[in-house]
Amino acid sequence: MDTRELEQRIAAFPWWYYRFEFDGGVSTPVLGDGMVNRAKQLRRYLMDPLLSVTGGSLRGHRVLDLGCNAGLWSLRAIEAGADFVLGVDGLEMAIEQANFVFEAKGIDPSRYRFEHGNVFEHSFAEAFDVVLCLDFMDQVAKPVELFELMAGVGADTIALETSLSPAPDSYFELCTLEDPLWTPSTLMVLVPTREAVIELAGDFGFTAVPLAHSMSDYTGLADYRRGRRLAFICSRGPVPLDGLAVEPPRRALPSSLTMLGDGWRRLRERMGARG
Repeated sequence: MDTRELEQRIAAFPWWYYRFEFDGGVSTPVLGDGMVNRAKQLRRYLMDPLLSVTGGSLRGHRVLDLGCNAGLWSLRAIEAGADFVLGVDGLEMAIEQANFVFEAKGIDPSRYRFEHGNVFEHSFAEAFDVVLCLDFMDQVAKPVELFELMAGVGADTIALETSLSPAPDSYFELCTLEDPLWTPSTLMVLVPTREAVIELAGDFGFTAVPLAHSMSDYTGLADYRRGRRLAFICSRGPVPLDGLAVEPPRRALPSSLTMLGDGWRRLRERMGARG
């Protein structure tokens, strides 16, 4: 694929969430430099701990990428040596972008597949060793079903990244998801606390380690700086987690009103408006 074709195919999409760089200095446009730094910092924050518990690479591993977007983390898994990656996303354009990126990168088609669909309605007939659940758990209202799905594909390791509720203890906060880029309408989702992720993972036999921040630059990472976002490595079976640096819990806001959260208040207002 020559430079002109790359540029034309990139421009055919109305927007890109991640920057991908190709030969000839061609790259995808993003919404701002903060997004570029965010992806750079999260690569070290997320992928390095994952590789540390999988022996330094993903060779011999099959990877499932839930909510794969345009395939950035699927690509990182392939670059880390994964035998095969399946990416699933509910946005058809994201799947088209992911297929384009992998084609343009010259990735062997036998090592990947991207599928459009609702992950909760998808039939996962294959087994996977690792699940990537990045920026996805806080986009759904079915956290228990999500962990049931991830455990059901046979994975021993999960890399999970999510926004966090500031509520104390183990709670899921009802919130309104309003993202015009990714969702066609307003959705109600359940956002977990740090403790809720750990306890839910434990219910399915996983030990979850909240990863200590390793960012050198918080540009584009204000949610991490405020303690409103965190990544976890979850393991069951022989995968060791002892060497991972743990992010300590932050002091939670104590009031019951905070526990209910803005999402709950907005829901009550919406229901009241409906009479």
